Amino acid sequence: MGLSISKSRKEEIPSEPNVVPLCDVLLVLLIIFMVVTPLVQKGVDVKLPSALNTSSMPDSPDVVLAVKKDGTIYVNQDKVTMENLQNALEEAFLTVSEKKLYIKADQDIEYGKIVDLIDVMREAGIEIIGIITEKKTEKAL
Repeated sequence: MGLSISKSRKEEIPSEPNVVPLCDVLLVLLIIFMVVTPLVQKGVDVKLPSALNTSSMPDSPDVVLAVKKDGTIYVNQDKVTMENLQNALEEAFLTVSEKKLYIKADQDIEYGKIVDLIDVMREAGIEIIGIITEKKTEKAL
């Protein structure tokens, strides 16, 4: 007596994977990224001053110097002190072709501190300095 296996039984087994669970996981990840992306802030958190006449800044500037209200200084999100600011700026501009720096300073910082920072920037060989502000929506009377 021989045992025979029919060919029709072998053909009934599906050979392709079920991708429905994979699609569910991908849709959940997409929703998570859509919710989290606007919450992610770019750069150092400072309260910017507002101005009526502003020009557009590039979306991703090469070098940004941020100064918080307490006087903490950041070069491209790296915390630096006033003593090593010039070295940090020179290192940041080693790979950049155009020596253009953007200042992102808190509106409550003292003017004298900004002048001191500009002096250090000039010593580091920075050619162009831009100030990042928020655009005023209404004209103040």
